[in-house]
Amino acid sequence: MKKMFIVSVALLLSMLVLPVFAAESKLGTVDMQKILMLSDAGKDAKEQLALRAAKYEAEKNIKEDDLKKLKGELEKQSVLLSETARGAKEKDYQQKLKEYQRFMKDAQDDLQAKNDEYTNKIVEEIVKVVREYGKKNSFTFIFVKNESMIFMDEKIDLTDELLTQFNAARKAVKK
Repeated sequence: MKKMFIVSVALLLSMLVLPVFAAESKLGTVDMQKILMLSDAGKDAKEQLALRAAKYEAEKNIKEDDLKKLKGELEKQSVLLSETARGAKEKDYQQKLKEYQRFMKDAQDDLQAKNDEYTNKIVEEIVKVVREYGKKNSFTFIFVKNESMIFMDEKIDLTDELLTQFNAARKAVKK
């Protein structure tokens, strides 16, 4: 409710202020998500995350196989083992299960942290390119395209041009 009120007030204020600026304003929008997904930097980040995830997946499979093996031994031998030996095997299984769960949480946390790190770095680079582009081309505003935009003329969408600029800027830095 509060968010809706704030959006309404912002729209009202923009309707009052925009006519003053409209005659001399140059507006543009950029779809940051599209640039993140389609840029060379975004593709590199996805590839790095996929490699890291594959490493964790292989380790996860090994740990799962060990757990299944231990569980199978426990079920087969539980009748034959003494109470003490069965208790020790169950304790060993529970310990390995906890280690597996901890590993899974740590792997997930690591992948999320790396994703955030890559995304933040790329967004910072995109923002620099957008600012330079905006200054160079005399834009008054360049907005981030998002779901709260009710209407936007596609003519002011700069995403494809900025994607090209961003990829070119990264290649220039790498040389």
